Amino acid sequence: MREVTISVNGRPVTAEIDERTLLVDFVRRTAQLTGTKAGCLEARCGSCSVHVDGRLIKACNVLALQCDGTSVTTVEGLTGNSAETTEVSLAHIVGVQEEPELTPLQKSFHKHGALQCGYCTPGMLMCLTDLLARCEGPSEEDVRRGLTGNLCRCTGYQTIVDATLAVAQADAQE
Repeated sequence: MREVTISVNGRPVTAEIDERTLLVDFVRRTAQLTGTKAGCLEARCGSCSVHVDGRLIKACNVLALQCDGTSVTTVEGLTGNSAETTEVSLAHIVGVQEEPELTPLQKSFHKHGALQCGYCTPGMLMCLTDLLARCEGPSEEDVRRGLTGNLCRCTGYQTIVDATLAVAQADAQE
């Protein structure tokens, strides 16, 4: 067992973990943020995508121990809300708090119907947020290439591409 401290969505999370604990398990079990999915556990589907120190990685392919002292952003952290996003969402459902503000990409996914069952959506959002940060004015080909490594069995990807291009075009006009 080893102690690690990882900043998850701006909140330090310290825990004694088994040295074989994957980052995806640390995020889901220790930090209790379930937006990051554990899909294939082979770094093929992309549903576990997170940002570590601003770099896109697949959390099922990295040990939590390797991330000791780093800053991890999950899908819950994209909005800049606190790490307690799950609790905020539940509070919103029962009418206690307002819904957290969504990012332009999240709003565009909703507007364009770029989600089906939603299992792959967190990974897609993490991947495409990274693409939009790195690539100014991406083309459709850039977006499709950026989606490589993200598997969705429910959609043909066109609505996801359209939603991403809409955000890129809006950014270009600003």
